[in-house]
Amino acid sequence: MFYYLSGELAYRDLSTCVIDCGGVGYKLTVSYITSETMMSKLGKQVKLYTHLAVREGDVELFGFGSYEEKECFNRLTSVSGIGPKAAMSILSTMTPDKLAIAICTEDTKAIAKSPGIGAKSAARIVLELKDKMSQEMFGTSNSTGSVSISAPSFVSNSALSEASEALLVLGYDKNTVLSVLKGIDPSISDAGEIIKLALKKLAR
Repeated sequence: MFYYLSGELAYRDLSTCVIDCGGVGYKLTVSYITSETMMSKLGKQVKLYTHLAVREGDVELFGFGSYEEKECFNRLTSVSGIGPKAAMSILSTMTPDKLAIAICTEDTKAIAKSPGIGAKSAARIVLELKDKMSQEMFGTSNSTGSVSISAPSFVSNSALSEASEALLVLGYDKNTVLSVLKGIDPSISDAGEIIKLALKKLAR
């Protein structure tokens, strides 16, 4: 229903932002990280991407400081047992790029550091999202039903492979990821650095 809201930031605290749009104040639940970026913007024009959640008569509007954060939220809530509150807890402790790297490197401990997220939930997030992203990017299913990864020829090292999966977790489609990574120096061995370079190119 709402894709984003743009207006004057009338109020903020650690988990809430209120945006005045034409005299109507919209209350949005936000991550701690997004709230921090809004700290110096009271009374100024801001833009937050949104997600409207309706559950058993309860309506809540969630706000996101970036498109990547919103897409991460959508990915997380697609995991069985992970609701909006749990997703926001994770996004309050991890930026989208760090979360994507944690998923692709199966770093469940990093994800489980988020309040209310246990080891089992973290493992489920990694299992469901990593496999899904890998299959969407390069995968084919063999006779046993498992995923066999066959990376394109330009993905010449594990860092590029991890970066490509991370960008998919952030919500970018396969063709966009393939295109942006073709321009990245294949000698770079740090997945985090590749992701940062790719996001800069995508932001142009």
